[in-house]
Amino acid sequence: MNKIILADSQAIFRAGTAKVLAMDEDFRIIARCADLERLMHAVTAFPGAIVLFASSLRPDLGRLRVLLESAGSHAVVIAENSESASAYIHHAFRGVVFRNVTGSALVECVRRVASGDTWVPPQLAIAEVPEEDMVGTRVRDRLTPKEMRIVALIVQGCKNREIALRLKTTEQVIKNYLRSIYDKIGVSDRLELALFTIHHRVLAQAAAEMGSKLEAEEQQAAPTTVA
Repeated sequence: MNKIILADSQAIFRAGTAKVLAMDEDFRIIARCADLERLMHAVTAFPGAIVLFASSLRPDLGRLRVLLESAGSHAVVIAENSESASAYIHHAFRGVVFRNVTGSALVECVRRVASGDTWVPPQLAIAEVPEEDMVGTRVRDRLTPKEMRIVALIVQGCKNREIALRLKTTEQVIKNYLRSIYDKIGVSDRLELALFTIHHRVLAQAAAEMGSKLEAEEQQAAPTTVA
């Protein structure tokens, strides 16, 4: 049984990755970390593990490598789609995948690393991101601004109640919108929706921009206090 430590600030991506890895009977996820501090603690607390960590956590790569070696553990880096893999290969991490990795490729990567082998992207230093994300563009253009707001909050890990509060509506209205969004995209639940969004660059960018716009609007609407 291979022990897995999973570290990523995106709750939806942690859940999706855990779901994919759980299909392999040889993998057991022993820790899920939402930030860098929890990751460092888990590496120390659970030696001999395979550590999947997102590059977006921005760890000190040299320090993390020393900690992994001390714990007898190996790491797989989940790099952002637009990143170069060369820095992680240079630091001798056992595996590098990109955030848009397929489930089967991710499982194969972890298996290879667990067996003592290495796994690097076929293109080595450049993320294989198509210049034109036609599927993501088509879906983005089909969604209304209100639907895109909901998608942005789903990717952030918000539940229906929180989405309703932030958009000043009811949970039933959000459920109705979600059914429409699922039909337009061809997914069946919020996890599939979030993973679809993350894996399509154009749609992910649109969701991120809408999320930032929402936060800015909420800050402007927040009451100011006078000392």
